[in-house]
Amino acid sequence: MKIIRNILAVVVGWAVGSALNMGLITAGHSIFPLEGVDPNDMEALATAMSTASSEHFLFPFLGHALGTLFGAIVAAIIAANHKMKFALGVGVLFLLGGIMVNYMIPGPIWFTVADIALAYIPMAWIGGKIGMGINKN
Repeated sequence: MKIIRNILAVVVGWAVGSALNMGLITAGHSIFPLEGVDPNDMEALATAMSTASSEHFLFPFLGHALGTLFGAIVAAIIAANHKMKFALGVGVLFLLGGIMVNYMIPGPIWFTVADIALAYIPMAWIGGKIGMGINKN
């Protein structure tokens, strides 16, 4: 039963974090639209990144950081044991996705460094601590 619960922790944590991530990124496109760019067209987004200002990177960073944070919290709450390991596992999944997205849609170096260094593993660790505090068993 512990194995199933631990697998579920990662799957549900990843799903919750992904939903929050996509919600924030979608909200960002509504609040700070890139004029003439379809946010669902990866090639158009990649081309437009050179003209994007710093405000266009706020919601992607928040989506990545908060998605990872809440995904890790959920994973730590659900996991039967090794709660921090599963929270960090969610962080690693998000980190791999973040590296892929930063490669597919290259933004400015400052954003890539901040995103990779701050939005994933540190947020997963904080989420793990929060989740372990919520569910002490």
